Amino acid sequence: MVPGMAHCIGGEGPDTFDKISLIERWVEKGEAPARVIAAHSTEGKVDRTRPLCPYPQVARYNGAGSIDEASNFTCRLPH
Repeated sequence: MVPGMAHCIGGEGPDTFDKISLIERWVEKGEAPARVIAAHSTEGKVDRTRPLCPYPQVARYNGAGSIDEASNFTCRLPH
């Protein structure tokens, strides 16, 4: 699940990430992603990034920095 993403693309959440390379590394090298960085763009410019976390983890804001930058989030189990 991609929070905020419409059915297959679009929506208010980050919906763009390199799906093929992630799957190739997982299948061919056994490297499952610990998290995936996804981006949201408006008029062709990236305006938000967020980590996509492996279930059941969710992205939690660290409490400092921009809420539009993935680096300010950590994948954690929900409370």
